[in-house]
Amino acid sequence: MKILSIDTSCDETTAAVTEGTKVLSNVIWSQASMHAKFGGIYPSLAKRAHEERIDWVINKALVGIDAVAVTLGPGLAIALEVGIKAAKKLAKEYKKPLIAVNHVEGHVLSVLAEPKNLKTEKLKNKKLITSHQSLIFPVLSLIASGGTTQLILVEEIGKYKIIAQTSDDALGEALDKAARMLGLGYPGGAVLEKISKDGDPNFYPLPIPMIGQEDKLKFSYSGLKTAFYKLVEKEKPLTKEKIQNLAASYQNVAFQHVERMIKKVVEIYPVNEFWFGGGVSANIELRRRIRSICRKGGIALYLPYSKKLCTDNAAMIGVAAYFKFGRKRFLNPNDLDKVERVPRAKVDKRFPWE
Repeated sequence: MKILSIDTSCDETTAAVTEGTKVLSNVIWSQASMHAKFGGIYPSLAKRAHEERIDWVINKALVGIDAVAVTLGPGLAIALEVGIKAAKKLAKEYKKPLIAVNHVEGHVLSVLAEPKNLKTEKLKNKKLITSHQSLIFPVLSLIASGGTTQLILVEEIGKYKIIAQTSDDALGEALDKAARMLGLGYPGGAVLEKISKDGDPNFYPLPIPMIGQEDKLKFSYSGLKTAFYKLVEKEKPLTKEKIQNLAASYQNVAFQHVERMIKKVVEIYPVNEFWFGGGVSANIELRRRIRSICRKGGIALYLPYSKKLCTDNAAMIGVAAYFKFGRKRFLNPNDLDKVERVPRAKVDKRFPWE
């Protein structure tokens, strides 16, 4: 079956058509340049931009559909509202079932997405999971995006247990805020990664978050962020070399925290597979570190086949919707009044009407 999916959870207006786990189209219109002057996401601007572009991305993605899917949360409430309104309208107009999807579940299952031309993509990524392979559960999934840092035990598709999560800033937020302190603009995580390549990761001593307290199973970046702010102020005026070393040192310590948490969780929950999704999963250095942990532990690492599937996108929502439809977790056109945004949705909890 073909599913039209919509995601307006934050600052990307996205629509996609999927068939099973195969991505037929995945249209993403980013608002990043619009929010850059504010140094972060401006919610009312995000809503207006979604409203201006939602019809365009849907029409560009549309192929011929059997169901409609949409992100209900977590995310910015007024941004989610735009996608939900559009999805309801389409479901009613075409008399199609509506599938409500958790945004984090979309990131978890993004590694199961397949390209239209599987043979071509397999040459680039030999570790690509396909729907023809049997999955070995439980699986450990790390989701690291702008607002989420969670280690999730996937007991089976649709059944999740949050093992560790952030107690303050998420990793993506922490990277963006560090970039802002260095004057690198927004969104800053990708720029910070690029600048870090020319710096010394051990040049500046910074505190590793939660060191020795990994058994609390919490990510925390507030202390590191405060220490970095004081260091940046102390090092001013900033030269190019200082910025490179500061960026490299910060990223190094932020990633060491992730490494230590993964090692601790794998000790408690031995798994054969590790899935890595979310915007930060596009970071080459963090991929390298996690790949090293998995290799030493005899764990297979899986990533989305394209970096477009790492950032917020509707294709991953379509993949999650495909599995939910198989479990009969959808709404008929007459029941759409039950569908409301859930900005604080948890991946281990069902939506209120389910």
